[in-house]
Amino acid sequence: MSGSGTLEERMSAKRVAILGSTGSIGRQALAVLAEQPGLSVCALAAGHNVEALAEQIERCAPEFAAIADERKAQALAGRFPGVRVFSGPGAMSDLVRASRPDVLLTAVVGSAGLAPTLAGIECGSDLAIANKETLVMAGSVVMAAARAAGVAVLPVDSEHSAIFQCLACGRGEEVRRVVITGSGGALRDHDDHKAHHASVADALAHPTWDMGRKITIDSATMINKALEIVEAHWLFGLPAEKIDVVMHPESIVHSYVEFQEGAVIAQLSRPDMGMPIAYAFSYPARPSRRFEPLDLAAMGKLTFRPLAGRYARAVELGYEAIRQGGLAGAVLNAANEAAVEAFLEGRIPIGRIVPIVEELLRQTPRTAEVNLDALTQADAWARRQVNERLAAAPRHAQR
Repeated sequence: MSGSGTLEERMSAKRVAILGSTGSIGRQALAVLAEQPGLSVCALAAGHNVEALAEQIERCAPEFAAIADERKAQALAGRFPGVRVFSGPGAMSDLVRASRPDVLLTAVVGSAGLAPTLAGIECGSDLAIANKETLVMAGSVVMAAARAAGVAVLPVDSEHSAIFQCLACGRGEEVRRVVITGSGGALRDHDDHKAHHASVADALAHPTWDMGRKITIDSATMINKALEIVEAHWLFGLPAEKIDVVMHPESIVHSYVEFQEGAVIAQLSRPDMGMPIAYAFSYPARPSRRFEPLDLAAMGKLTFRPLAGRYARAVELGYEAIRQGGLAGAVLNAANEAAVEAFLEGRIPIGRIVPIVEELLRQTPRTAEVNLDALTQADAWARRQVNERLAAAPRHAQR
């Protein structure tokens, strides 16, 4: 994209599709788009929340929409005859191919984002990636396809957006290490016993971020940092030994990069997902937006500490997945998704999530070739293994 012209001129032709528009990131993305008159919404996709999607269609007037349930899709089509509505298992991919957006924001949760992400690459859409699971599961496939198609991959995760911005200060070969920060989530002040038996409500009470249920649970176990390590590995071509994680409860420094001569470049902002979303939509420009300024003097101090105990164990899973390579990322992601679902359903305590994922990661099937079929099979294998292990277990009582 050319750097000439005004910001609005550079953004005027951008048609944006949002996958997961009714979720936390999707809603915040629509708020960002409402502030940027140069951007338009061409397509919206949701899972099951038809009323929220209908309200968004009414407000944003997209050309295309998608929802999984076919009956709900029929109702939407009847209510909005000018909107082409897709439904069924391949609805999001069909929507992407029909709308051919300039920017595709993937904000659906879990491995469901993989197929439409690949569809976006086929269409030449730049990718704004808020779905870390896609890269954890299939980073080798996605990044190779994006490079071959010449599309930009723009991270929306606050940590990876921060790294992306910091890396603009030097070349890849000049990087000594990147450091991902983690808040520690809702259970960071719990001892191990209390954390192991924490309720769903306790685990969802994140102290600084407003996120969806699954990622909030990932933050409580800190497996989200394991996933982010793998994501950084694929996004930035970094080996495991150049990626570190530290605890930073205030969630102000979103990540930092240390260069080989000793300079450290950090990206700081309030814990507001609107910032990385807006940056991804407007890249390489920086948009003007309304926000509360960051007053470091009023904050007084920022704190950091190394990982220890259960958090170090969880984060190690990301390094292990990189070391194993092959199908390990797919197994890590799928086993975690299945275990988180089991916790949310009351089948296991939250303290069982990391041990379950750790066990299955060690048993990752081997393959001679990493391709989409092999990754999909590994994903299904890991989910099946989790559910088989839990089938005979007594139901966990939530406190």
